[in-house]
Amino acid sequence: MKPYDLDRFKGITIAMYSSYNEHGEINKEAARKLARHYASTGVSGLYVGGSSGEGMLQSTEERKQMLEAVIAEVGQELTIIAHVGAPSTRDSVELAKHAEQAGAHAVSAVPAIYYRLSPQSVEAHWQAIVDSTSLPFIIYHIPQTTGFQLSKGLLVKMAAQGKVIGVKISAESTFELQQFKAAGGKDFLVLNGPDEQYLAGRSIGADGGIGGTYGVMPELFLKIEQCYVQGKMAEAQKWQFIVNELIVELLSFPSLYGACKAILKLRGFDTGEPRMPLLPVAASDMDRIELLNERILNDISQAKSLA
Repeated sequence: MKPYDLDRFKGITIAMYSSYNEHGEINKEAARKLARHYASTGVSGLYVGGSSGEGMLQSTEERKQMLEAVIAEVGQELTIIAHVGAPSTRDSVELAKHAEQAGAHAVSAVPAIYYRLSPQSVEAHWQAIVDSTSLPFIIYHIPQTTGFQLSKGLLVKMAAQGKVIGVKISAESTFELQQFKAAGGKDFLVLNGPDEQYLAGRSIGADGGIGGTYGVMPELFLKIEQCYVQGKMAEAQKWQFIVNELIVELLSFPSLYGACKAILKLRGFDTGEPRMPLLPVAASDMDRIELLNERILNDISQAKSLA
């Protein structure tokens, strides 16, 4: 039995985008405005500083500023998970300690990146983070970017600790997700990462999901979750297919992050341009962005009307 309320980490958690001003610096006011909007949609929580949040492209101070802004605005309403993964264990530990002081509800981390690390190195990295705070820890497994393949053996070893409550799995295999759930046991959370397979993940054992495209259409993922919980699998499948076609369109731009930020700006949430080398949407593509935004809003409207 884990010594934490695991239910608060289930459901729909948005991997939140970072907010910048015109000079590319953290814009706390914009971050708070976006967090407030997300709180109004009914999602369970926010995952701050991860892949969608450009955490790996920010200094430790910038990552702290983003987290502080989000917690100040909605920390009493939503579950806030701080991603503290960094190339160095020292920086990850610093970010984890700050997250606890700032009021986050959990910390999460990828393996240290760039170097090809042994399982022993990754374990030591994660263990240092776990030991640095009293917060629960969620492993972040995303081998396509880190190059590290988490084994069931290491997962089981980490999960045996009370503070290690789950894994965010962004690998593309739902079989691996199911195997991790079986290995971790009923009191170990498995959170789906690939947005395109949210329903597949849920149906094979995931307790919820954390995703970046949730940020431009949280209502659609909430609809999938609602239908799944109610046992309306055909309807849930219909909405997952709708979401997947929207994701295909988002991925057609040079940068998914740039596309999502451009859509948010059209809705009155100016989070600035993504940080290079991530690309903003080109002026020549704005007509397509506007059409895609209208399409998403129409789908959201339809989902709400069928609530």
